[in-house]
Amino acid sequence: MHYWYGCIDTPQNEYGKDVAKFTIITDNLKIIKDNGNRIPDKSWMLYLLEIFNIQHFAVELNLICQFDNQDYFEAIFKGHNQYRFAKVLPQIGHLYHRQINFLDNDSKLEFYLKDLNSNEDEKFSLRVDREQFAFQFHQSFTGVEWWNRISYSPYPIRYEIEISNLMYGYNDNLYDPTSQLYFPIGSIYENKDGTIHSYPAKLHDITRRNGCVCYLVK
Repeated sequence: MHYWYGCIDTPQNEYGKDVAKFTIITDNLKIIKDNGNRIPDKSWMLYLLEIFNIQHFAVELNLICQFDNQDYFEAIFKGHNQYRFAKVLPQIGHLYHRQINFLDNDSKLEFYLKDLNSNEDEKFSLRVDREQFAFQFHQSFTGVEWWNRISYSPYPIRYEIEISNLMYGYNDNLYDPTSQLYFPIGSIYENKDGTIHSYPAKLHDITRRNGCVCYLVK
């Protein structure tokens, strides 16, 4: 009843020990087309921006689509919903900037979302226990996740989307939090949940734009 399909990256493969500097993961998500809501009753699907720390704890900023047409962006930590974005809402044709920031010195995770069409933005910070959570990147994932509460199969995706500007970054000036350096995510690899199911979605046109990975999900 839980399936996923998308792209995974392990930054150590490209950046080696420099990964220890990375505190930011970011992408742009564009909602291109509404395919209609065929999500089963009591079920939902997600378009993920997900970073795992070295303990394999997941931190996510996802677009969530539900069976009852309640679509929204959500900050998620270790599998638990933390904050539903109320100001920045999904709209067809709009391009959204998503960013997750590990703020080690403040013991916080920061989730930032901006609608690049309307310039509306929203931020959420989550305080975490530094004794329980290591502020160091390990692996990233973008793609689609299905939750099906009534049968054992994935189902057609709600939106056709484009993912672009996949990057890691860090703050390069302790006295200026807006001073940040970014590096393109390296060689992404298709990743699936390991079941025998075929998926009602495919990654198309995996390429680079301005040096950054981009692809379509449709």
